[in-house]
Amino acid sequence: MNKDALLEEVRRRPVLSVSELTAQIKDLLETAFPAVWVSGEVSNFSRPRSGHCYLTLKDEDAQIPAVIWRNTAAQLRFDLHDGLEVVCQACVGVYPPHGKYQLIIQQIEPKGLGALELALRQLRDKLAREGLFDPARKRPLPRFVRRIAVVTSPTGAAIRDFLEVLRRRWAGADVLVVPVRVQGEGAAAEIAAAIEQVNRLTVSIDAIVVTRGGGSLEDLWAFNEEKVVRSIFASRLPVVSAVGHEIDVTLADLVADVRALTPSEAAERIAPAASEIAALLAQYARRLVNALGGRASSARARLEALARHHALRRPHQRVFELSRRLDELDDRMHRAARGYLRMSRQSLDGAASRLEPLSPLAVLGRGYSLTQRSRDGLVLRDAGQVQHGDEIRIRLASGRIVSRVERVEAEPPGPSAVTDP
Repeated sequence: MNKDALLEEVRRRPVLSVSELTAQIKDLLETAFPAVWVSGEVSNFSRPRSGHCYLTLKDEDAQIPAVIWRNTAAQLRFDLHDGLEVVCQACVGVYPPHGKYQLIIQQIEPKGLGALELALRQLRDKLAREGLFDPARKRPLPRFVRRIAVVTSPTGAAIRDFLEVLRRRWAGADVLVVPVRVQGEGAAAEIAAAIEQVNRLTVSIDAIVVTRGGGSLEDLWAFNEEKVVRSIFASRLPVVSAVGHEIDVTLADLVADVRALTPSEAAERIAPAASEIAALLAQYARRLVNALGGRASSARARLEALARHHALRRPHQRVFELSRRLDELDDRMHRAARGYLRMSRQSLDGAASRLEPLSPLAVLGRGYSLTQRSRDGLVLRDAGQVQHGDEIRIRLASGRIVSRVERVEAEPPGPSAVTDP
Protein backbone atom coordinates (compact mmCIF):
# COMPACT_ATOMS: atom_id res chain seq x y z
CA MET A 1 0.00 0.00 0.00
CA ASN A 2 1.45 3.32 -1.04
CA LYS A 3 1.44 6.47 0.95
CA ASP A 4 -1.61 7.97 -0.73
CA ALA A 5 -3.64 4.82 -0.15
CA LEU A 6 -2.63 4.80 3.52
CA LEU A 7 -3.75 8.38 3.98
CA GLU A 8 -7.04 7.60 2.31
CA GLU A 9 -7.57 4.65 4.67
CA VAL A 10 -6.90 6.86 7.70
CA ARG A 11 -9.42 9.43 6.45
CA ARG A 12 -12.11 6.76 6.08
CA ARG A 13 -11.57 5.23 9.61
CA PRO A 14 -11.83 7.10 12.95
CA VAL A 15 -8.60 7.63 14.92
CA LEU A 16 -8.86 6.69 18.65
CA SER A 17 -7.05 8.41 21.46
CA VAL A 18 -5.15 6.36 24.02
CA SER A 19 -7.91 6.95 26.57
CA GLU A 20 -10.60 5.91 24.11
CA LEU A 21 -8.75 2.76 23.16
CA THR A 22 -8.12 1.92 26.80
CA ALA A 23 -11.81 2.43 27.59
CA GLN A 24 -12.83 0.06 24.80
CA ILE A 25 -10.36 -2.55 25.99
CA LYS A 26 -11.67 -2.12 29.55
CA ASP A 27 -15.25 -2.60 28.46
CA LEU A 28 -14.31 -5.59 26.38
CA LEU A 29 -12.38 -7.34 29.17
CA GLU A 30 -14.90 -6.62 31.91
CA THR A 31 -17.72 -7.83 29.66
CA ALA A 32 -15.86 -10.96 28.60
CA PHE A 33 -14.61 -11.84 32.11
CA PRO A 34 -17.25 -10.62 34.61
CA ALA A 35 -16.34 -13.36 37.12
CA VAL A 36 -13.49 -15.85 36.99
CA TRP A 37 -11.86 -18.21 39.48
CA VAL A 38 -8.10 -17.97 39.52
CA SER A 39 -5.52 -19.83 41.61
CA GLY A 40 -1.96 -18.74 42.20
CA GLU A 41 0.70 -17.73 44.67
CA VAL A 42 0.57 -14.37 46.46
CA SER A 43 3.59 -12.09 45.98
CA ASN A 44 4.37 -8.37 46.39
CA PHE A 45 1.58 -8.13 48.99
CA SER A 46 0.99 -4.72 50.58
CA ARG A 47 -1.76 -3.07 52.59
CA PRO A 48 -1.36 0.71 52.90
CA ARG A 49 -3.29 2.91 55.30
CA SER A 50 -6.15 3.20 52.82
CA GLY A 51 -7.14 -0.37 53.72
CA HIS A 52 -6.96 -1.67 50.15
CA CYS A 53 -4.77 -4.72 49.51
CA TYR A 54 -2.45 -4.91 46.52
CA LEU A 55 -0.77 -8.09 45.40
CA THR A 56 0.40 -10.12 42.44
CA LEU A 57 -0.93 -13.58 41.61
CA LYS A 58 1.65 -15.72 39.87
CA ASP A 59 2.46 -19.23 38.79
CA GLU A 60 5.50 -20.68 37.04
CA ASP A 61 4.80 -19.03 33.67
CA ALA A 62 2.84 -15.83 34.26
CA GLN A 63 1.72 -13.21 36.74
CA ILE A 64 -1.09 -10.70 37.02
CA PRO A 65 -1.60 -7.76 39.39
CA ALA A 66 -4.65 -7.84 41.68
CA VAL A 67 -6.43 -5.59 44.13
CA ILE A 68 -8.80 -6.23 47.04
CA TRP A 69 -10.83 -3.16 47.88
CA ARG A 70 -11.08 -2.07 51.49
CA ASN A 71 -14.65 -3.28 52.12
CA THR A 72 -13.78 -6.77 50.93
CA ALA A 73 -10.42 -6.81 52.75
CA ALA A 74 -12.11 -5.92 56.05
CA GLN A 75 -14.07 -9.17 55.92
CA LEU A 76 -11.01 -11.40 55.56
CA ARG A 77 -10.64 -13.77 58.52
CA PHE A 78 -7.03 -14.71 57.76
CA ASP A 79 -3.83 -12.83 57.00
CA LEU A 80 -2.51 -12.69 53.48
CA HIS A 81 1.24 -12.95 53.00
CA ASP A 82 3.73 -13.63 50.24
CA GLY A 83 4.03 -17.29 49.30
CA LEU A 84 0.43 -18.19 50.26
CA GLU A 85 -1.37 -20.34 47.69
CA VAL A 86 -4.92 -19.00 47.18
CA VAL A 87 -8.02 -19.46 45.08
CA CYS A 88 -9.96 -16.30 44.39
CA GLN A 89 -13.07 -15.13 42.55
CA ALA A 90 -12.46 -11.93 40.65
CA CYS A 91 -13.43 -9.87 37.66
CA VAL A 92 -10.92 -8.65 35.09
CA GLY A 93 -10.51 -4.92 34.86
CA VAL A 94 -8.17 -2.34 33.39
CA TYR A 95 -6.41 0.41 35.34
CA PRO A 96 -6.45 3.27 32.76
CA PRO A 97 -3.63 5.43 34.23
CA HIS A 98 -1.18 2.60 33.69
CA GLY A 99 -2.94 0.89 30.83
CA LYS A 100 -2.62 -2.46 32.60
CA TYR A 101 -5.21 -5.09 33.22
CA GLN A 102 -5.71 -6.46 36.73
CA LEU A 103 -7.88 -8.72 38.84
CA ILE A 104 -10.39 -7.17 41.19
CA ILE A 105 -10.75 -9.87 43.86
CA GLN A 106 -14.18 -10.32 45.43
CA GLN A 107 -13.59 -13.59 47.33
CA ILE A 108 -10.37 -15.29 48.32
CA GLU A 109 -9.67 -18.56 50.07
CA PRO A 110 -6.43 -20.35 51.02
CA LYS A 111 -5.77 -23.17 48.61
CA GLY A 112 -6.35 -26.54 50.26
CA LEU A 113 -7.34 -24.90 53.57
CA GLY A 114 -10.49 -23.04 54.56
CA ALA A 115 -10.21 -19.38 55.41
CA LEU A 116 -11.58 -19.88 58.89
CA GLU A 117 -9.22 -22.73 59.61
CA LEU A 118 -6.25 -20.72 58.38
CA ALA A 119 -7.33 -17.69 60.41
CA LEU A 120 -7.69 -19.94 63.45
CA ARG A 121 -4.18 -21.33 62.99
CA GLN A 122 -2.65 -17.92 62.47
CA LEU A 123 -4.34 -16.42 65.54
CA ARG A 124 -3.53 -19.47 67.66
CA ASP A 125 0.15 -19.24 66.75
CA LYS A 126 0.22 -15.51 67.45
CA LEU A 127 -1.41 -15.81 70.88
CA ALA A 128 0.72 -18.82 71.79
CA ARG A 129 3.85 -16.77 71.15
CA GLU A 130 2.51 -14.14 73.55
CA GLY A 131 2.07 -16.80 76.27
CA LEU A 132 -1.72 -16.69 76.55
CA PHE A 133 -1.95 -20.49 76.52
CA ASP A 134 0.88 -21.10 79.01
CA PRO A 135 -0.23 -23.81 81.50
CA ALA A 136 1.83 -22.17 84.26
CA ARG A 137 -0.56 -19.20 84.45
CA LYS A 138 -3.75 -21.25 84.81
CA ARG A 139 -5.49 -20.98 88.17
CA PRO A 140 -7.25 -23.72 90.15
CA LEU A 141 -10.98 -23.56 90.80
CA PRO A 142 -12.21 -23.02 94.37
CA ARG A 143 -13.05 -26.24 96.22
CA PHE A 144 -16.58 -25.10 97.09
CA VAL A 145 -18.28 -22.49 94.92
CA ARG A 146 -21.03 -20.26 96.25
CA ARG A 147 -21.78 -18.07 93.23
CA ILE A 148 -21.12 -18.81 89.54
CA ALA A 149 -21.50 -16.46 86.57
CA VAL A 150 -22.47 -18.26 83.33
CA VAL A 151 -21.88 -16.35 80.11
CA THR A 152 -24.12 -17.99 77.47
CA SER A 153 -27.36 -17.78 75.59
CA PRO A 154 -30.26 -17.93 78.08
CA THR A 155 -32.39 -19.94 75.65
CA GLY A 156 -29.81 -22.54 74.55
CA ALA A 157 -29.52 -26.15 75.60
CA ALA A 158 -26.13 -25.46 77.20
CA ILE A 159 -27.53 -23.50 80.14
CA ARG A 160 -30.26 -26.09 80.73
CA ASP A 161 -27.74 -28.94 80.81
CA PHE A 162 -25.43 -26.98 83.08
CA LEU A 163 -28.15 -26.05 85.58
CA GLU A 164 -29.59 -29.56 85.65
CA VAL A 165 -26.26 -31.18 86.49
CA LEU A 166 -25.36 -28.43 88.96
CA ARG A 167 -28.63 -28.77 90.89
CA ARG A 168 -28.14 -32.53 91.07
CA ARG A 169 -24.57 -32.25 92.33
CA TRP A 170 -24.43 -29.07 94.43
CA ALA A 171 -27.64 -27.25 95.19
CA GLY A 172 -25.93 -24.69 97.42
CA ALA A 173 -24.44 -22.64 94.57
CA ASP A 174 -26.13 -19.52 93.15
CA VAL A 175 -25.97 -19.06 89.37
CA LEU A 176 -25.88 -15.66 87.67
CA VAL A 177 -26.73 -16.04 83.98
CA VAL A 178 -25.20 -13.30 81.81
CA PRO A 179 -27.17 -13.43 78.51
CA VAL A 180 -25.20 -13.04 75.28
CA ARG A 181 -25.40 -14.14 71.68
CA VAL A 182 -23.14 -17.12 71.10
CA GLN A 183 -22.88 -16.96 67.31
CA GLY A 184 -23.27 -14.53 64.48
CA GLU A 185 -22.02 -11.01 63.95
CA GLY A 186 -21.43 -9.11 67.19
CA ALA A 187 -21.47 -12.25 69.38
CA ALA A 188 -17.74 -12.05 70.17
CA ALA A 189 -18.05 -8.44 71.35
CA GLU A 190 -20.96 -9.37 73.63
CA ILE A 191 -19.10 -12.33 75.12
CA ALA A 192 -15.95 -10.28 75.80
CA ALA A 193 -17.99 -7.44 77.32
CA ALA A 194 -19.89 -9.88 79.56
CA ILE A 195 -16.66 -11.39 80.93
CA GLU A 196 -15.29 -7.92 81.66
CA GLN A 197 -18.59 -6.90 83.29
CA VAL A 198 -18.60 -9.92 85.62
CA ASN A 199 -15.07 -9.04 86.73
CA ARG A 200 -16.30 -5.56 87.69
CA LEU A 201 -19.24 -6.75 89.80
CA THR A 202 -19.18 -5.80 93.47
CA VAL A 203 -20.81 -9.06 94.55
CA SER A 204 -18.49 -11.98 95.14
CA ILE A 205 -18.18 -14.34 92.17
CA ASP A 206 -16.14 -17.54 92.57
CA ALA A 207 -15.80 -18.52 88.91
CA ILE A 208 -16.99 -17.76 85.38
CA VAL A 209 -18.32 -20.39 82.97
CA VAL A 210 -18.30 -19.55 79.23
CA THR A 211 -20.39 -22.12 77.38
CA ARG A 212 -22.56 -23.02 74.40
CA GLY A 213 -23.62 -26.17 72.61
CA GLY A 214 -21.99 -27.79 69.61
CA GLY A 215 -21.92 -26.57 66.02
CA SER A 216 -19.76 -26.04 62.99
CA LEU A 217 -16.56 -24.05 62.96
CA GLU A 218 -18.53 -21.07 61.72
CA ASP A 219 -21.08 -21.46 64.56
CA LEU A 220 -18.33 -21.59 67.19
CA TRP A 221 -16.24 -18.85 65.62
CA ALA A 222 -17.17 -16.20 68.21
CA PHE A 223 -15.16 -18.20 70.78
CA ASN A 224 -12.12 -18.04 68.49
CA GLU A 225 -12.18 -14.25 68.21
CA GLU A 226 -9.13 -12.48 69.62
CA LYS A 227 -11.19 -10.11 71.78
CA VAL A 228 -12.84 -13.07 73.57
CA VAL A 229 -9.53 -14.84 74.12
CA ARG A 230 -7.91 -11.71 75.55
CA SER A 231 -10.87 -10.99 77.84
CA ILE A 232 -10.59 -14.52 79.30
CA PHE A 233 -6.84 -14.07 79.71
CA ALA A 234 -7.34 -10.74 81.51
CA SER A 235 -10.03 -12.09 83.86
CA ARG A 236 -9.12 -11.92 87.55
CA LEU A 237 -11.63 -14.72 88.21
CA PRO A 238 -10.95 -18.31 87.12
CA VAL A 239 -12.71 -19.17 83.86
CA VAL A 240 -14.14 -22.52 82.74
CA SER A 241 -14.67 -22.89 78.99
CA ALA A 242 -17.21 -25.45 77.78
CA VAL A 243 -17.80 -24.73 74.11
CA GLY A 244 -19.24 -27.30 71.70
CA HIS A 245 -18.78 -31.04 71.94
CA GLU A 246 -15.79 -33.14 72.90
CA ILE A 247 -14.15 -32.90 69.49
CA ASP A 248 -14.50 -29.11 69.29
CA VAL A 249 -11.49 -27.12 70.53
CA THR A 250 -11.67 -23.34 70.46
CA LEU A 251 -9.13 -20.73 71.45
CA ALA A 252 -11.35 -19.95 74.43
CA ASP A 253 -10.76 -23.54 75.58
CA LEU A 254 -6.99 -23.10 75.27
CA VAL A 255 -6.79 -19.84 77.23
CA ALA A 256 -9.30 -20.75 79.95
CA ASP A 257 -8.09 -21.96 83.34
CA VAL A 258 -10.15 -25.14 82.97
CA ARG A 259 -11.52 -26.72 79.80
CA ALA A 260 -14.67 -28.82 80.02
CA LEU A 261 -15.69 -31.02 77.11
CA THR A 262 -19.40 -30.20 77.46
CA PRO A 263 -21.62 -27.85 79.50
CA SER A 264 -22.57 -30.82 81.70
CA GLU A 265 -18.93 -31.56 82.42
CA ALA A 266 -18.41 -27.89 83.26
CA ALA A 267 -20.93 -28.30 86.08
CA GLU A 268 -19.12 -31.44 87.23
CA ARG A 269 -15.72 -29.71 87.16
CA ILE A 270 -16.84 -26.58 88.99
CA ALA A 271 -18.92 -28.13 91.78
CA PRO A 272 -18.40 -31.27 93.87
CA ALA A 273 -21.07 -33.93 94.19
CA ALA A 274 -23.04 -33.47 97.41
CA SER A 275 -23.22 -37.25 97.87
CA GLU A 276 -19.43 -37.51 97.62
CA ILE A 277 -18.99 -34.70 100.16
CA ALA A 278 -21.50 -36.38 102.50
CA ALA A 279 -19.63 -39.68 102.21
CA LEU A 280 -16.33 -37.89 102.82
CA LEU A 281 -17.74 -36.14 105.89
CA ALA A 282 -19.07 -39.46 107.20
CA GLN A 283 -15.60 -40.96 106.72
CA TYR A 284 -14.03 -38.04 108.55
CA ALA A 285 -16.60 -38.42 111.35
CA ARG A 286 -15.72 -42.10 111.78
CA ARG A 287 -12.01 -41.32 111.79
CA LEU A 288 -12.61 -38.55 114.34
CA VAL A 289 -14.64 -40.83 116.61
CA ASN A 290 -11.97 -43.53 116.37
CA ALA A 291 -9.20 -41.05 117.06
CA LEU A 292 -11.01 -39.53 120.04
CA GLY A 293 -11.82 -43.02 121.37
CA GLY A 294 -8.16 -44.01 121.10
CA ARG A 295 -7.02 -40.84 122.87
CA ALA A 296 -9.63 -41.36 125.60
CA SER A 297 -8.48 -44.96 126.15
CA SER A 298 -4.84 -43.84 126.28
CA ALA A 299 -5.69 -41.09 128.76
CA ARG A 300 -7.68 -43.51 130.90
CA ALA A 301 -4.78 -45.98 131.00
CA ARG A 302 -2.37 -43.23 132.02
CA LEU A 303 -4.77 -42.03 134.71
CA GLU A 304 -5.09 -45.53 136.11
CA ALA A 305 -1.31 -45.95 136.11
CA LEU A 306 -0.94 -42.66 137.97
CA ALA A 307 -3.61 -43.70 140.45
CA ARG A 308 -1.54 -46.82 141.27
CA HIS A 309 1.61 -44.81 141.83
CA HIS A 310 2.73 -44.66 145.48
CA ALA A 311 3.02 -40.86 145.25
CA LEU A 312 -0.71 -40.60 144.85
CA ARG A 313 -1.51 -43.38 147.34
CA ARG A 314 0.62 -41.73 150.09
CA PRO A 315 1.17 -38.18 148.89
CA HIS A 316 2.83 -36.99 152.20
CA GLN A 317 5.41 -39.75 152.21
CA ARG A 318 7.59 -37.97 149.71
CA VAL A 319 7.39 -34.74 151.70
CA PHE A 320 8.51 -36.56 154.85
CA GLU A 321 11.39 -38.23 152.99
CA LEU A 322 12.57 -34.92 151.57
CA SER A 323 12.25 -33.23 155.00
CA ARG A 324 14.35 -35.93 156.60
CA ARG A 325 16.90 -35.67 153.86
CA LEU A 326 17.03 -31.92 154.44
CA ASP A 327 17.71 -32.42 158.17
CA GLU A 328 20.52 -34.83 157.37
CA LEU A 329 22.09 -32.39 154.94
CA ASP A 330 21.79 -29.58 157.48
CA ASP A 331 23.55 -31.65 160.13
CA ARG A 332 26.30 -32.63 157.69
CA MET A 333 26.72 -29.00 156.72
CA HIS A 334 27.13 -27.83 160.33
CA ARG A 335 29.59 -30.62 161.18
CA ALA A 336 31.58 -29.87 158.04
CA ALA A 337 31.63 -26.16 158.86
CA ARG A 338 32.87 -26.79 162.39
CA GLY A 339 35.55 -29.17 161.16
CA TYR A 340 36.71 -26.69 158.54
CA LEU A 341 36.81 -23.89 161.12
CA ARG A 342 38.86 -26.04 163.50
CA MET A 343 41.31 -26.98 160.79
CA SER A 344 41.62 -23.36 159.72
CA ARG A 345 42.33 -22.24 163.27
CA GLN A 346 45.01 -24.87 163.69
CA SER A 347 46.58 -23.88 160.44
CA LEU A 348 46.55 -20.25 161.48
CA ASP A 349 48.15 -21.00 164.85
CA GLY A 350 50.89 -23.00 163.13
CA ALA A 351 51.59 -20.17 160.71
CA ALA A 352 51.68 -17.66 163.56
CA SER A 353 54.15 -19.77 165.51
CA ARG A 354 56.37 -20.02 162.46
CA LEU A 355 56.20 -16.31 161.81
CA GLU A 356 56.77 -15.27 165.44
CA PRO A 357 60.59 -15.60 165.33
CA LEU A 358 60.65 -13.53 162.18
CA SER A 359 58.51 -10.73 163.59
CA PRO A 360 60.26 -7.34 164.09
CA LEU A 361 58.56 -7.07 167.45
CA ALA A 362 60.28 -10.25 168.58
CA VAL A 363 63.62 -8.74 167.59
CA LEU A 364 62.78 -5.62 169.55
CA GLY A 365 61.91 -7.78 172.49
CA ARG A 366 65.46 -9.07 172.58
CA GLY A 367 66.81 -5.54 173.23
CA TYR A 368 67.11 -4.18 169.72
CA SER A 369 65.54 -0.86 168.70
CA LEU A 370 64.38 0.79 165.45
CA THR A 371 65.57 4.34 164.79
CA GLN A 372 63.96 6.71 162.28
CA ARG A 373 64.68 10.25 161.17
CA SER A 374 61.75 12.38 162.35
CA ARG A 375 61.51 14.71 159.37
CA ASP A 376 60.89 12.00 156.80
CA GLY A 377 60.59 8.68 158.67
CA LEU A 378 63.78 7.28 157.11
CA VAL A 379 64.96 4.13 158.91
CA LEU A 380 68.59 4.79 159.95
CA ARG A 381 71.14 2.17 159.05
CA ASP A 382 74.20 4.42 158.87
CA ALA A 383 75.33 7.15 161.26
CA GLY A 384 76.06 9.33 158.28
CA GLN A 385 72.32 9.63 157.59
CA VAL A 386 71.90 12.17 160.49
CA GLN A 387 73.62 15.36 161.50
CA HIS A 388 74.08 17.21 164.73
CA GLY A 389 70.78 18.54 165.96
CA ASP A 390 68.55 16.17 163.92
CA GLU A 391 65.53 14.87 165.74
CA ILE A 392 65.23 11.07 165.78
CA ARG A 393 62.65 8.59 167.04
CA ILE A 394 63.66 5.34 168.67
CA ARG A 395 61.14 2.47 168.84
CA LEU A 396 61.67 -0.09 171.57
CA ALA A 397 59.86 -3.29 172.34
CA SER A 398 57.60 -1.19 174.51
CA GLY A 399 57.18 2.52 173.74
CA ARG A 400 59.12 5.14 171.79
CA ILE A 401 61.84 7.71 172.59
CA VAL A 402 62.24 11.08 170.84
CA SER A 403 65.74 12.53 171.09
CA ARG A 404 68.14 14.87 169.33
CA VAL A 405 71.57 14.02 167.95
CA GLU A 406 74.40 15.51 170.00
CA ARG A 407 77.28 13.81 168.24
CA VAL A 408 77.77 11.50 165.30
CA GLU A 409 80.49 8.86 165.56
CA ALA A 410 81.56 6.74 162.63
CA GLU A 411 82.20 3.05 163.29
CA PRO A 412 85.87 2.15 162.95
CA PRO A 413 86.68 -0.10 160.00
CA GLY A 414 87.05 -3.80 160.58
CA PRO A 415 84.79 -6.54 161.72
CA SER A 416 82.62 -5.95 164.67
CA ALA A 417 80.58 -8.32 166.68
CA VAL A 418 77.16 -7.58 167.92
CA THR A 419 76.05 -9.51 170.88
CA ASP A 420 72.57 -9.92 172.12
CA PRO A 421 72.24 -7.87 175.34
